[in-house]
Amino acid sequence: MNVLVTGGAGFIGRWVVKELLGKGHKVTVLDNLSNGRLENISEFKNNPYFRFVKGDIKDEEPLEQIFCEQFDIIYHLAASINVQDSIDNPKTTFYNDTVGTFNILERAKIQMFGTSSKMIGEQWVINSDEKVKPCKVVFMSTCMVYDKAKDYGIDESHLTKPVSPYGGSKIAAENLILSYYNAYKLPTVVIRPFNTYGPFQKSNGEGGVIAIFIENALRGNVLNIYGSGEQTRDLLYVKDCANFVVEAGLTDKVNGQIVNAGTGNDIKINDLAKLISNGRVDIKHIEHIHPQSEIMKLKCDYTKAKELIGWEPQYTLDEGIKETEEWIKKRI
Repeated sequence: MNVLVTGGAGFIGRWVVKELLGKGHKVTVLDNLSNGRLENISEFKNNPYFRFVKGDIKDEEPLEQIFCEQFDIIYHLAASINVQDSIDNPKTTFYNDTVGTFNILERAKIQMFGTSSKMIGEQWVINSDEKVKPCKVVFMSTCMVYDKAKDYGIDESHLTKPVSPYGGSKIAAENLILSYYNAYKLPTVVIRPFNTYGPFQKSNGEGGVIAIFIENALRGNVLNIYGSGEQTRDLLYVKDCANFVVEAGLTDKVNGQIVNAGTGNDIKINDLAKLISNGRVDIKHIEHIHPQSEIMKLKCDYTKAKELIGWEPQYTLDEGIKETEEWIKKRI
């Protein structure tokens, strides 16, 4: 199949690209490199099935160029992903995450139904002079749209509660994604992976908590915890996440739906810091930058992914942390 991955030079994106190439698919990556990095995808540059295009999903020109080709699946991962940045600069997050998603949907709709075709009732009347091709859009959302979990895990019917413009922009984009399925019959799916970590994640302030903790522990630095540290996270290893993302695109059983991915287990940030420190460095609590954006308990119920996709996580937290530390150790 011919596949487009927006944001494919990012942390999760590069693992999705790796899995797709491993399955023999032809992959085009579109990325503006505002968050992604060329070094993430350097191993693929000599693969004849791989192509990289630098461009922004908000701009017409690169989209015109990209969609000269026709794609079987669009894995739409491009986004502003930093919760704290979204509070400081909500406009950028909104335009990237919501307007950018609208642009991708419009291109997919044109590819599948053409520019001059019309809907009569619930049926498309396709202009036979136009070259059209079916296309599916897989939209990567986030667990950060949810309200906090109770003692049980969060399933897809759980209350959403955007506590940052990032969460709000993602929910808006989710609604667009599902509206194109319902209104136009464009195959789409919304996926909500829980907190993902692993090799290639940034370990500076823009990165995830595990990568940041590991690098600081290796460098002998204090591990800083924002707030009480009693907040919990369901931590999904990136290889499991990439497999979930890819498989969500390959099955029609999830079309028009929202699907979670996580481990079904959560851990307090205090306990995570102790696990990673392992007595090597001190742990310190510091004032939260934006405490209003904190979700105190995140724990996934991935029953739907198991039933519809046949997906389950394969890595334990200990295994994932070990592989991540080995990768970071080689880079510092």
